[in-house]
Amino acid sequence: MAGIAFDQRDGLIWYNGDFVPWADAKVHVLTHGLHYASCVFEGVRAYGGEIFRMEDHTNRLIKSGEMLGFQVPYSAEQLNEAQRDLLRRMNLVDAYLRPVAWRGSEMMGVSAQSNSINVAIAAWEWPSYFDPAERLRGIRLDYAIYRRPDPKTAPSKAKAAGLYMICTLSKHAAEAKGYADALMLDWRGHVAETTGANVFFVKDGVIHTPTPDCFLAGITRDTVIGLAKKRGIEVIERTILPEELSGFEQCFLTGTAAEVTPVSEIGDERFVVGDITRQLMTDYLAEVQPKQAATPLAAAG
Repeated sequence: MAGIAFDQRDGLIWYNGDFVPWADAKVHVLTHGLHYASCVFEGVRAYGGEIFRMEDHTNRLIKSGEMLGFQVPYSAEQLNEAQRDLLRRMNLVDAYLRPVAWRGSEMMGVSAQSNSINVAIAAWEWPSYFDPAERLRGIRLDYAIYRRPDPKTAPSKAKAAGLYMICTLSKHAAEAKGYADALMLDWRGHVAETTGANVFFVKDGVIHTPTPDCFLAGITRDTVIGLAKKRGIEVIERTILPEELSGFEQCFLTGTAAEVTPVSEIGDERFVVGDITRQLMTDYLAEVQPKQAATPLAAAG
């Protein structure tokens, strides 16, 4: 289904409390969320029929809405049950889910105090975010053409649609040059993240990752930090400057879509797909499996 346009697919979408046919899940062109980016969303993964860290994603969706000045009109429990029910109705086992909430079409202008808040959840089969063969070799990154802004200029702790505009532009520019993605600096010139994932570096057996003070501290990021610490690997969150990259041996990305993805190049810098990266790839894939499926994997290790 990877080649089928998203508005041409079959199935059901949970839309404002009801399950509607996929083709009927529509919004009007004069919707505030479309024009003014008053929209928040989540990316969630299901493995083996179970949704990984669903509660954390749902809670972040609700908090993101609050940071954009609106209340998601459903409780976390309602949204969680809707996701589980949707997965069952769509007969999906390994899937990607997209909860999204946005301001409606009652008012069209910067101010939209009276607009309704709409919520939808879609789910579909999800292939690898990066080419599988390229992923094992390590993907190539360019430097992004845009930077993560000062948190005083945007709600950087929200997973808000508007914050991804510069990500799309930067990823498109990188892809046009033959790269898989782009590394974003922040407004100070510090290393931040890629266009859709958090970044980690390895040197002398220690993991280093940027302090998330102007970008999302990802849920996958949190999972991987926990897995590394279980292995006795030190993880340091700190300011990382671009000129430090030449001193790192390994680099990898983390994200709901990217999972744990090795990086082989950032601009002129080169990295190896080393033991720590490979171990965390293996550990993460075991961690996300349903408990009944994960037990044999843990025993085999």
